[in-house]
Amino acid sequence: MALLVRRVVQLYAGLALYGLAIALQVSSSLGNDPWDVFHQGLTRRFGLSIGTWILIVGVLAMLLWIPLRQRPGVGTISNALLVGVFADVFLAVLPHPEGLPLRWTYLVVAILAGGFATGLYIGAGLGPGPRDGLMTGLVARGHSIRVVRTGIELSVLSVGWLLGGTIGVGTLLYAVAIGPLSHVFIPALAIKRPAPVTEPEPELEPVAS
Repeated sequence: MALLVRRVVQLYAGLALYGLAIALQVSSSLGNDPWDVFHQGLTRRFGLSIGTWILIVGVLAMLLWIPLRQRPGVGTISNALLVGVFADVFLAVLPHPEGLPLRWTYLVVAILAGGFATGLYIGAGLGPGPRDGLMTGLVARGHSIRVVRTGIELSVLSVGWLLGGTIGVGTLLYAVAIGPLSHVFIPALAIKRPAPVTEPEPELEPVAS
């Protein structure tokens, strides 16, 4: 029970921190990560908040799991429903960064927090995010993980840019840094389940000849 509580707490802490990371990077105006270029572009073209579009796109991504035969976990559903909410809350309360030094501070903290948050919610072991599951579902059908991830992120980045999302140095830094950060934080924060206890085999009595 204690292990389950720890996993749930870690999951929701990770989702909240991920929402904060999105808000910081968007507020820096130095370039969003590819998915948030897309979300921001949708906001600028069609209205609604960035967080609302994060939620809508997350749910649509989960629907694409059906033909890929992926099964969502509680972490997947929580990610789809809550990351956008947290992002909107933090965008509403964060002070607008005045001046380049503060904007760069926002950006660097955002990328580090995003990597740490990824380790938290994936390490909880309660299901990947909707976008992560879309990628792993395609990979499971025999495609290269590098090709799939690059293809998806370049696609949403291109569409988001055409819709008016912000691309800049932050987009490049995120692309370069998120892989190594995830490589460090995901295994470091993974909650290992205890090995099942097996009963020792009884010793056999020697048979008299």
